[in-house]
Amino acid sequence: MPLILNREDVISVLEMKDCINILEDAFVELSNGTAKLPLRTAITPPNGLSLYMPAYLQEMNALACKVVTVYKDNPEKHNLPTTIGKVLLQDATTGEVICIMDGGYLTAVRTGAVSGLATQFLARENSQQVVGVFGAGVQAQMQLWAMCEVRDISRAIVTDKFPEASQNFAKLMSTKLSIQVDIADNPDDLLSADIICTATSSPTPIFDGTKVQNGTHINGIGSHSPNARELDSTVIKRSLLIADSYEACLAEAGDIMIPISNGEITKNHIHADLGEIVTDKKTARSNDEQITIFKSNGLAIQDAATAKLIYDKAMAGGIGSTVEI
Repeated sequence: MPLILNREDVISVLEMKDCINILEDAFVELSNGTAKLPLRTAITPPNGLSLYMPAYLQEMNALACKVVTVYKDNPEKHNLPTTIGKVLLQDATTGEVICIMDGGYLTAVRTGAVSGLATQFLARENSQQVVGVFGAGVQAQMQLWAMCEVRDISRAIVTDKFPEASQNFAKLMSTKLSIQVDIADNPDDLLSADIICTATSSPTPIFDGTKVQNGTHINGIGSHSPNARELDSTVIKRSLLIADSYEACLAEAGDIMIPISNGEITKNHIHADLGEIVTDKKTARSNDEQITIFKSNGLAIQDAATAKLIYDKAMAGGIGSTVEI
């Protein structure tokens, strides 16, 4: 009988540090060829978008598919969230479905965790460890949480187009993480940070790449479609560019696809994917003056690995309920 885990169940067992660790194993598998990762499949019913994200990780025995839907009329017409996600976890030996779990919190944490993993390998260690966060939503919260797991963060600076969101972010995250969180008077104030996380819904660049300081590490996670980008061509050209996946970045990431189509860079500007970095197949930053960028699109191996982690912890803790199907 499959185990059913609701959002509260998932929250009760999923910690950021554990997720960062399991994602390192997942990217090792991806780099070593023991992971199967098709590109996400999209279907567009009337008024909506449905995405299917399957993945298999051989070494951790994780086989899963996440279904994410985006229906803009849901809040007004159906009293439902715009975005809904569920993850189906299977026994990789038999194919039997062993768990169905809420995917919202899982997705938020694993997206923060992959930035944490990239930051662990790419960001400078001998710095003041200030984080600048563009955006103040749930994903921005997860980004800052992940940064604090991999670096000794002393202070964060946040900016959002909605001042109330920035205020709520500062209050919540300063309490959760026991660090100073300031609201920027000017978005350019964030460009003095050691680590920058972009977690907005902007379809156009959100800062001037000429103003980014040498040595900065950037996690670009807000845009993941061919015609949208948070990062301008200037900062992309200045950077050592790391992809979560070559295939995904060249098919989905406007931050990279747009400068390629404009002839400003070639696809060879992508120095490595994250799996190559964590397995030491390619070098990370070579000096403290380099700007490094991690471009995240969100990969199904992250969902599969995190779902298996959640399932194992829930089973060990007697959490969730079973149903006969």
